[in-house]
Amino acid sequence: QVQLVESGGGLVQAGGSLRLSCAASGHTFNNYDMGWFRQAPGKERESVAAITWSAGNIYYGTSVKGRFTIFRDHAENTVYLRMNSLKPEDTAVYYCAARVGDYPNPWTPYNYWGQGTQVTVSS
Repeated sequence: QVQLVESGGGLVQAGGSLRLSCAASGHTFNNYDMGWFRQAPGKERESVAAITWSAGNIYYGTSVKGRFTIFRDHAENTVYLRMNSLKPEDTAVYYCAARVGDYPNPWTPYNYWGQGTQVTVSS
């Protein structure tokens, strides 16, 4: 089993940047596909970015493509989400997730979830 801890959230003005981190522990991080998801109040969970265990495949949600970048550091057992050109509609709790295995859909299923970190973008 893997434990995930997100950090890096906060309050930022529109147009600003943040970098979220997700530190993994408890198992072999290198074997896990990793994903970032977000959920705003009253809205369904949204897929943000995903990266396969080898970093050979990367996926982005439509609303963040071109602004967000996902990358991982195997030595640090950490996956990052660099967020640029932030908009008020990016405000949400951001969750890191992990899974092991081969799945055709980059967004589901995920077996392990972090507790989330709040990102608030002011206009």
